[in-house]
Amino acid sequence: MLSSLSLRAPPNRYSSLPLLGEHLEGLCESLSAQGYPREAIRRRVLATPLLSATLCKAGVHALRELTAADLSSLAPQPTYWTAQLACSLVRSLTEYLQDRGELASAPTTPTDTKIDAFCRYLKNVRGLGTETVAGHRARAAPFLRSLEYDTHPLALRNLDEGDIESFLLHEGQRVGRVTMQKVAATLRALLRYLAAQGEAPSDVYRTVASSRCYRGERLPRVLPWDSVRSLLHSIDRTTPKGRRDFAILLMIATYGLRAGEIAALKLDDVQWRLRQIRIPRPKVGPELLQPLTDDVAAALLDYLRNGRGTSEYRQLFLRVRIPPGPIKSSAVADVFDEWSSRAGVQRLPKRAGGPHCLRHSVATHLLRAGASVKTIGDLLGHRSVESTEVYLRLQVDDLRAVALPLPTGVALDVTP
Repeated sequence: MLSSLSLRAPPNRYSSLPLLGEHLEGLCESLSAQGYPREAIRRRVLATPLLSATLCKAGVHALRELTAADLSSLAPQPTYWTAQLACSLVRSLTEYLQDRGELASAPTTPTDTKIDAFCRYLKNVRGLGTETVAGHRARAAPFLRSLEYDTHPLALRNLDEGDIESFLLHEGQRVGRVTMQKVAATLRALLRYLAAQGEAPSDVYRTVASSRCYRGERLPRVLPWDSVRSLLHSIDRTTPKGRRDFAILLMIATYGLRAGEIAALKLDDVQWRLRQIRIPRPKVGPELLQPLTDDVAAALLDYLRNGRGTSEYRQLFLRVRIPPGPIKSSAVADVFDEWSSRAGVQRLPKRAGGPHCLRHSVATHLLRAGASVKTIGDLLGHRSVESTEVYLRLQVDDLRAVALPLPTGVALDVTP
């Protein structure tokens, strides 16, 4: 395939490059099989001389000497066009060589071993879900690194309150109060596990202080329903991406779905003959059945016929960029951010949760339209009525009607 690309030099000029030349033909065929257009492949090949020179300058004698992290770290700084292409080449090359076992395995550190054992305990003993375990992993590893556990394996046995406080103070400067609760919970779970293994003091986990947060202390962040309509009307449905994005946001605005639920939808979940849609709920477990409305059905048909294309993947929503594949939850947030910005929708604080504010907007809109709290809770898949009752606080007009009048004849002292 290399010979069929319109390159700036003869193909053998690239196939004879040190380190990279022998892999170029296979890399090009692999990218083509993944759906990369010829121009994207050609641009990566054009960047191979720069990457080859960078590797030689770094003293690399064979790619087998490098781990995936090593190869990624050698990507040129993307300060100009060719270097940007070289970064894309490094990403594609790393994936290609990893799949074929052509890169060295990253050495396993004592921290990695300890965290792996902790995660197995969370999954097999405590029965936590995959995503929850991944969150614990991401929050537990920095604590062991803060103790320099790889070079000081006895640090856990000598652990004291000062070490814990120092770590929590550092994390507190990086994340918010709500996230700090999760950090503290993970740290307590880790220290209890290590204590049970005899590797940490038995009661040190009790010294882990958590930030104080109150249930329902923050109101849901909502958009006015007119803004939700403006957002949907602003989407350009003449392109495959626009058709996909419109279907995604319309489903959130209709059913109040979470981003993870959108990403988990499969083709079989849309039951056309029964006029219903099955909503997978990775967060809470049991699936939820919702009626397939005419508007949602029309949007999905438009996307499936004119936007999705043919694919071996069974997920409903796919990426529009190469390589093809299912979208992730983060892609739903990107969709919301892009179109809300284009529509000029009133911007919410970054902590508003992105597309999750549409879920809150649906609940508030239904509540103001007279729907019962139980009906809204069933639509959103809440397990408890308490989760839905938070929206009652947004009924400002109704709350004004039940407010008690101020007592007459009483002088109020308003001096500071």
